[in-house]
Amino acid sequence: MSAPGESTAHIVQSLLVNLAIAIIKGIAAVLTKSGAMLAEALHSSADCGNQVLLLIGVRGARRPPDEDHPLGYGRDAYFWSFMVALLLFSGGGMFSIYEGVHKVLAPEKVEKAWLGLLILGVSILLEGAATLSNIREINKRRGAKPFGRYLTETKDSDLIVVFGENAAAVLGLGFAMIALFLADRTHDGRWDGYGSIVIGLVLVGVAVFLAREVKSLLVGEAADPEIQAAARKIAEEHPNLERVLHLVTIQQGPGEVLVSIKVSFAAGLAIDDVCRSINEFEATLRAKCPEVRWLYVEPDIPRDASKNAAA
Repeated sequence: MSAPGESTAHIVQSLLVNLAIAIIKGIAAVLTKSGAMLAEALHSSADCGNQVLLLIGVRGARRPPDEDHPLGYGRDAYFWSFMVALLLFSGGGMFSIYEGVHKVLAPEKVEKAWLGLLILGVSILLEGAATLSNIREINKRRGAKPFGRYLTETKDSDLIVVFGENAAAVLGLGFAMIALFLADRTHDGRWDGYGSIVIGLVLVGVAVFLAREVKSLLVGEAADPEIQAAARKIAEEHPNLERVLHLVTIQQGPGEVLVSIKVSFAAGLAIDDVCRSINEFEATLRAKCPEVRWLYVEPDIPRDASKNAAA
């Protein structure tokens, strides 16, 4: 679980790497006349814009609550992450597929393939380093949770989007190298087009995965199950609380969780004791789960108890 104010260093690092790679790929695309290289140059350029959007989202999510947004602006990060997924789908994936189909239907001979392969190799090293950095950050945040499970359950949308982009870039670069090599060796420019199509399909697949994960957060996803488990355990261990009647958690943004809980209290407690018990419960839960920013505790009686009293 991420804490409020997570570092944006992984986004800035990826932005700088992609900016350098986009410039290099663009020059190589002009010199080699490779459609796969052009697709990669556009992909890296789109990634630069995407990471700027992520920085805007993270900054916006840190704004304090106000009268119009009493629960803060945490979901701002999810909105911009969703926009990144859409741009990756359209500006990266679909355009690469279009360019690939064009190259297959009207193939052109690639030139200076050695230069393109050299630049792609350097790009793989840079993108690979950025991806490994993302993986290290993920490992730091996921704790004991399996890597694949963390990708599907995490609320750290900015990190997952950056990781998805970088991982897709590494795969795309690998396919671009294969396509460029085959196009040069066979003197058949259609291989270059096929490479561009495969790159586009990879980007579309990653974009769909990211959009699905971020959409769930954007519309209001429950917080990590560990928070619910912690709230129930604290309630069970408190001498004045009998049981949890209802519990709702909502992920409001990166490191920001809303918890609403209804609990039953031991019989015969005075109002002051109930209020004191609620304050103790809130303090304990916040200490154990610092990402809980909004916490509402409502005392109630179980339905079966109210029926017995009526009888």
